[in-house]
Amino acid sequence: MFDTLSDRLANTFKTLRGKGRLSEADIDATAREIRIALLEADVALPVVRAFIKQVKERALGSEVSQALNPAQMVIKIVNDELVTILGGETRRLRFAKTAPTVIMLAGLQGAGKTTLAGKLGLWLKKQGHSPLLVACDLQRPNAVNQLSVVAERAGVAVYAPQPGNGVGDPVQVAKDSIEYAKSKVHDIVIVDTAGRLGIDAEMMQQAADIKAVVSPDETLFVVDAMIGQDAVNTAEAFRDGVGFDGVVLSKLDGDARGGAALSIAHVTGKQIMFASNGEKLDDFDAFHPDRMASRILDMGDMLTLIEKAEQTFSQAEAEKMAAKLAKGPKEFTLDDFLAQMEQVRKMGSISKLLGMLPGMGQIKDQINNLDERDVDRTAAIIKSMTPAERQDPTIINGSRRARIAKGSGVDVSAVKQLVERFFDARKMMSRMAQGGGMPGMPGLPGMGGGASRKKKQQKQAKGKRQSGNPMKRKAEEAAAAARREEAAANPLGLPSGNGDKKFELPDEFKKFMG
Repeated sequence: MFDTLSDRLANTFKTLRGKGRLSEADIDATAREIRIALLEADVALPVVRAFIKQVKERALGSEVSQALNPAQMVIKIVNDELVTILGGETRRLRFAKTAPTVIMLAGLQGAGKTTLAGKLGLWLKKQGHSPLLVACDLQRPNAVNQLSVVAERAGVAVYAPQPGNGVGDPVQVAKDSIEYAKSKVHDIVIVDTAGRLGIDAEMMQQAADIKAVVSPDETLFVVDAMIGQDAVNTAEAFRDGVGFDGVVLSKLDGDARGGAALSIAHVTGKQIMFASNGEKLDDFDAFHPDRMASRILDMGDMLTLIEKAEQTFSQAEAEKMAAKLAKGPKEFTLDDFLAQMEQVRKMGSISKLLGMLPGMGQIKDQINNLDERDVDRTAAIIKSMTPAERQDPTIINGSRRARIAKGSGVDVSAVKQLVERFFDARKMMSRMAQGGGMPGMPGLPGMGGGASRKKKQQKQAKGKRQSGNPMKRKAEEAAAAARREEAAANPLGLPSGNGDKKFELPDEFKKFMG
């Protein structure tokens, strides 16, 4: 959703890098570009004005003028202000002192309230709660059936005493649900209310009546992140008419410009608490303003990635795998490879996981075009092998490849390529586990590889003889001096980034990208 905004901001900051000092004209030009980027992203005009005012005031102050790297300081200021307009600190759910905690969902029809009720229920269930979904949308056709299906998929209970489709009293259903939850020992009640195509008096009155009888601990306004400025207008009208405590953004994975997400917290004064970013029930999480700002500026979201990994991977299994790799590459088998791949798949979409890494915005087109089914094909190939073949892939010959290809429904070449990639990956992972550093890159501090490289260079230097020809010796000395200057300027051997020269992955990595 924020791709266009991220690209514009990245291009703006690119012009600042390399400048040892920023003039007032530089800051004005940067502020103008940021203003255009935010307006193109459909951010509300009052929010843009407040944002630019804060950025300019801080950028013209001493924290930038006295900074060693002014460009980086400006980026930090923009990041800080993005966090501020997104709500500041993460807002957590308030739970009732005496169960059940009542959460009321409200919003326009089509915003995704019913599906979001199931997502919230599953999210709370994973945290050890026992949620109950209540069907109070009795107007929309099949809304009750939809909530029942969603609840079943999420593995949570549902209270739906009325058939809906225009039949039943939603206020009475909401009132009765509290006693039902107490009798069935549910500690959280999630009330799904009816919406309309637009704000009207009938919807407002019904929402106010339900709120009056259930006295919710949290009233969450569900807003479709794809409808732009209209989301802000609707949120303001609902805040003034009924009132709400927090905002939930649905459809954050859409291709709209994202201005609603950047505007709604600042305009309404109510923080965004949750965000839904996919169609699956587990594509839902708490909203963290600092992490969202980091993603917009293409600095990644490593905290969310780590949290997903901690929820999926067992610490004991990770240590066991690391010990196995440290012993040598042959200890790592295709069974281990398959197990690791399935664990990564449990974390979610590969494209979304890669998008959480810093700098991935530069190759977002390749990430978006990744075929998630490749993981399933790889798993099918490995599962078509015998236990002996998975243990020792070197025994896979031509006839075995043909049998495996037939069993997994792929070409023979696909089996061959998988085995070759596995050997290369095993060698790379084993080297990294043993502290050998990244293949194709010099040893970095704390990652190994540097000492052995240094010894090798010393050995080569010691054994080298100078030429007896004075002209040739002079040329050799000049070349050696040039190499020393280059090494001093770039001690890690990283790409310089000058001109149009693009960063090239090491050969060991290229084969995994294509």
